[in-house]
Amino acid sequence: MIDRLKQVKEKYEQLTAELIDPNVLSDMNVWQKKSKEQSALAPIVEKYDEYIRVETDMKDAEEMLKSESDPEMSQMLQEEFYSDKERLKTIEEELKILLLPKDENDEGNVIVEIRAGVGGDEAGLFAADLFRMYNMYADRNRFSVEILDEDAGENGVIKQVNFMVSGKGAYAKFKYESGVHRVQRIPTTESSGRIHTSTATVAVLPEAKNVQIEINEKDLQIDYYRAGGAGGQHVNKTESAIRITHLPTGIIVQCQDERSQGKNKEKAMNWLKSKLYDYYQSQEDSAYAERRKSQVGNGDRCEKIRTYNYPQSRVTDHRINMTVYSLENFMNGDIGDMVRALEIAAQQALLAAQN
Repeated sequence: MIDRLKQVKEKYEQLTAELIDPNVLSDMNVWQKKSKEQSALAPIVEKYDEYIRVETDMKDAEEMLKSESDPEMSQMLQEEFYSDKERLKTIEEELKILLLPKDENDEGNVIVEIRAGVGGDEAGLFAADLFRMYNMYADRNRFSVEILDEDAGENGVIKQVNFMVSGKGAYAKFKYESGVHRVQRIPTTESSGRIHTSTATVAVLPEAKNVQIEINEKDLQIDYYRAGGAGGQHVNKTESAIRITHLPTGIIVQCQDERSQGKNKEKAMNWLKSKLYDYYQSQEDSAYAERRKSQVGNGDRCEKIRTYNYPQSRVTDHRINMTVYSLENFMNGDIGDMVRALEIAAQQALLAAQN
């Protein structure tokens, strides 16, 4: 690990020097590329420098102990030595995590799909609750949310909703939400006070806007139709909504968020690219498939990942056996602690796989 860290620092210092080179400064594209690369290495170099400082302090304390005769000073040096030794162990673990391969999608935008599962209208209400929760979580992280397509029923029911969360690091914040979410609560229509169990599924895809996905126009069936729901008379008078079917895979996307047919088509095509990117990667790239499985549990669409128990005001994530007893706060978007715990568990799983 130390040899690798030395190489990282050498690369960082090389990039630092190149960033002030007149030839690099004259080409903004090259400069931005090298600057981004340097920024990615900076946390590793900073932690490695800390490791060197602590290691030096520990060795100095050990050396001074050999010649120290004063009992009080010896005690102080021993405490410093063992404190530095423990700190070194912590830094080593932190460095191992920093050196883990990065998910190339982490810094990008994310597309989230929520569908009501079993449970009738109660499942649709739960899907709406999840959508609200994710909106509030996105707001806490200063991300923007844009609905791509929505199928809503009466009384606040959402049959399905697909939306884009935009902002640096959005995918990293949402990628562990993929799976089946289960709710246990007494529906408002339940007169006997009986607890019902309903589900909603969440799918998470990285936006693949800049990924090279070859799409043959002959493989697409494109249908235009009048948008429904909110939007006023203008939306319903024009066939601005679009549905695109990718015939070889059967993947379907539709978008009716914009008044413009062209803008809806652009959004739908980007969404289709994301779905195809996910499909082909999981079908053809075994390493990618294993990485998805390592995202704490399998992360499969059919896997129950979390239970929201309203009578007991608790939320349990079954992949890491973590329970929080503040359901109201959680549903108001305060899910950051659980997301962080899932991230740590995923990192630990990757570390274990390397050993």
